[in-house]
Amino acid sequence: MARRKKIFEGKAKILYEGPEPGTFVQYFKDDATPVNALKKDVVEGKGVLNNRLSEFFMTGLNAIGVPTHFIRRINMREQLIRAAEIIPIEVVVRNYAAGSISTRLGIPEGTALPRPIVEFYFKDDKLDDPLVSEEHIIAFGWAGQQDLDDMVALALRVNDFMSGVMLGVGIRLADFKIEVGRVWEGDFQRLIVADEISPDSCRLWDLRVDEHLERDQIRRDPAAMPDAYTEVARRLGVLPSNVTHATKPTLIN
Repeated sequence: MARRKKIFEGKAKILYEGPEPGTFVQYFKDDATPVNALKKDVVEGKGVLNNRLSEFFMTGLNAIGVPTHFIRRINMREQLIRAAEIIPIEVVVRNYAAGSISTRLGIPEGTALPRPIVEFYFKDDKLDDPLVSEEHIIAFGWAGQQDLDDMVALALRVNDFMSGVMLGVGIRLADFKIEVGRVWEGDFQRLIVADEISPDSCRLWDLRVDEHLERDQIRRDPAAMPDAYTEVARRLGVLPSNVTHATKPTLIN
């Protein structure tokens, strides 16, 4: 197979030049790097599961009219996506108090919020992805007011879809983050959901046994993380056929 040009490598994925203009190939790695890459592990098979899970969610969003960068899955670890100009802002939607909002505001973890709360974080690992306001975003030119309105609308539609899907398989969506990209369609700019949607970008709680099913596991109990990712894929019916009880993802120290 011909060597492809690497465009960008992040904590969990690599982007390669796509086979057609305006496309990339997104490769999912097995690296597990919570806390903005301050702690690193390798969970063998995690990339395979996240590829399948992101395909599942992105396909579902496309089907209900929420535009995403996803085109199709290529193989176990790669998918073809639309090239987009990524806005340097992470959009976080919170349904329940957990993580930094509990720390900042003293709200006990697990408390249902009065409504979904949308927050913005500037994408910069060196700065620990700081919380920013709409005023910051507009003043520094990261996005305009119309972009922000569209980003909030996209995030809330993703929240409606994801919350319903997860609840249907006994999982509570406490919070999640998305990245948003700009694409041009003729003379018109459009915002789309980009990056990925997987347990790496969601905080998921098992309603049946009160367990965490996302990358917070590596903070609490690294050995439980592979089981959690596999369980999410199993419940959603996207567990790859070659990942069995005996070959599920394995944490490598």
